[in-house]
Amino acid sequence: MSDTPVIRPRQGAAKKDAIPAKTAGSRGTRPTSGKATLETVATLAGVSRMTVSRVINHPESVTPELREIVLKAISETGYVPNLLAGGLASSRTKLVAAVVPTLTHVLFSGAIQAFTDRLALDGYQMLLGLSGYPTEREGELLQAILSRRPDALYLTGTSHLAQTRRQLRAANIPIVETWDLSHKAVDMAVGFSHEAVGRGVAEYFYSKGYRQFAAFSADDGRAQLRSREYVATLAAHGIGDVTCITTPAPSTMAMGREALGQLLADGNWRGAIQCSSDAMAHGVVLEAQARGLSVPGDIAVIGFGDLDFAAYMSPPLSTVRIDRFAIGRLAAEALLTRLAGGRVARKVVDVGFEIIERATS
Repeated sequence: MSDTPVIRPRQGAAKKDAIPAKTAGSRGTRPTSGKATLETVATLAGVSRMTVSRVINHPESVTPELREIVLKAISETGYVPNLLAGGLASSRTKLVAAVVPTLTHVLFSGAIQAFTDRLALDGYQMLLGLSGYPTEREGELLQAILSRRPDALYLTGTSHLAQTRRQLRAANIPIVETWDLSHKAVDMAVGFSHEAVGRGVAEYFYSKGYRQFAAFSADDGRAQLRSREYVATLAAHGIGDVTCITTPAPSTMAMGREALGQLLADGNWRGAIQCSSDAMAHGVVLEAQARGLSVPGDIAVIGFGDLDFAAYMSPPLSTVRIDRFAIGRLAAEALLTRLAGGRVARKVVDVGFEIIERATS
């Protein structure tokens, strides 16, 4: 007599698949080599293809013992379920796509890590796309992603081509735009005001008594917003001569050194510099020190991001702190709320920013 228990549904309970009598205590024949299919798994487990499908798509509908047998067969055959096919039938793929310009920047990678961790708690996986900085590349990438029918989208920024915006609205899925604020968001937004950051840095420098100013900025749209508002705020204080140097995105330490060299080539410049990243600001400090200039006596610097190294530079770097982990977590929670059929309390969430004063300013 077999030692395998016979599992019967409780009276009044929904009937679940039980282990077939012919396979109780025995296994199917190991299939020959080749590409693993649903049929391969069913043969090895000694069950029907329908049962394998139930284990994959509706595991709660089968008994734990049967589920274990099928999952073991899946593991042994190396079969990868076609979740897209099953997902389309139920209008869910359990995939959320995220589009970021780059992962080399800790701000973006930190937010994505927090985003992924929060999604996983609700059983969702993330599909990641890297768009780079030209807006046209984002449009091409999103067209490819939307054709895979993700359940929701995480986007970086709120600036999109008109055609891309139409495609996003037509997708009819929850979408959250991050790292910026817009009351004309496609759906939802979690970020902060780059204009407010530019104003804040300008007011901070001005209040410190500096009267010569420069801005070193990458050429991406968000960095340019901060730089323009920085210049406009200083102009309101009667300072119209602000040197602006633009570099390709993403900005680097080397670009910071080169930009300061360019600024100093025109004369004996002394003053305060806003940088669009901590890496660029670090380069400015290194170049100033190499030229025998004191920081902040001759050159004052503020970066952006408050990356891990900023507090441990010599001298420690003043910067703008953004809670990148909060952006990722709040973006995930907004999407999950909508995917569960709920309504978000706020469609636009401002995580704010903080100017961290250290020795470079």
